[in-house]
Amino acid sequence: MKVKGYNFPDDLYYDQNHFWAKVDGDLVIMGTTDLTQKLAGEITFVDVPEEEDEVTQGKPFGSIESGKWVGRVYAVVSGEIAEGNEDLEDEPELINQDCYGKGWIAKIEPSDLDAELGNLMQGDAYKKWVSAEIEKMDK
Repeated sequence: MKVKGYNFPDDLYYDQNHFWAKVDGDLVIMGTTDLTQKLAGEITFVDVPEEEDEVTQGKPFGSIESGKWVGRVYAVVSGEIAEGNEDLEDEPELINQDCYGKGWIAKIEPSDLDAELGNLMQGDAYKKWVSAEIEKMDK
């Protein structure tokens, strides 16, 4: 779906920290949204998580930096990091180029996926929420 010039794929889940989640078998792949990467500008550094690190839904576990901005990376689900996107260490700009593809941040082995997916948004609920967020930023 497109919302005010930003792209948000319909098949993903979204949280209120502007991160997306995709269920892929036993893992959840996560990254930052088109809105965040455009607002941040050129991404210059990503704190890539280490395998086996424990993360908690809604809690920060890393950071993303651009020339004008430093933001925290929040876990979309609780669990253990199965893989961090090591390509981002040398090419953090992959987030700007392909935030929903090659610019993913982490793959998480969730500890309670069914319960936590209910805390994320999709479809019309997300469209309504993110539209209001964008309006706040435009003021």
